[in-house]
Amino acid sequence: MGRPPILPTDKKFALVLRVVTGELTAAEAAREAGVSEQSVSNWRRQFIEGGRNGLAGEGGRNSENASRIAELIKENATLKATIGELYIELRKHTRSAVGRIPQPRGNTRPVRRVN
Repeated sequence: MGRPPILPTDKKFALVLRVVTGELTAAEAAREAGVSEQSVSNWRRQFIEGGRNGLAGEGGRNSENASRIAELIKENATLKATIGELYIELRKHTRSAVGRIPQPRGNTRPVRRVN
């Protein structure tokens, strides 16, 4: 049997609220949404944990994501600056090489093979 389609967050939220308030049981909500009772129980647990973390002032994943995004933005800026510096160095070297004929290095004569 294939996996059921993922429900939008708003639909999950509405179902979980109805379960938490006692309007529906987890089994009834699962039948209504076409998912397993375990899925509804997981959503309920995540909902309650999220609320607990929010009240405790632990932003949870959102604050972790925000700090990770800030870290990546800083790293991106550093990498862009480094690329810019390297580009300038490369242009400086290629401009100084213009007009010069490259000289071969090392042994430039073909080796003769003896039978």
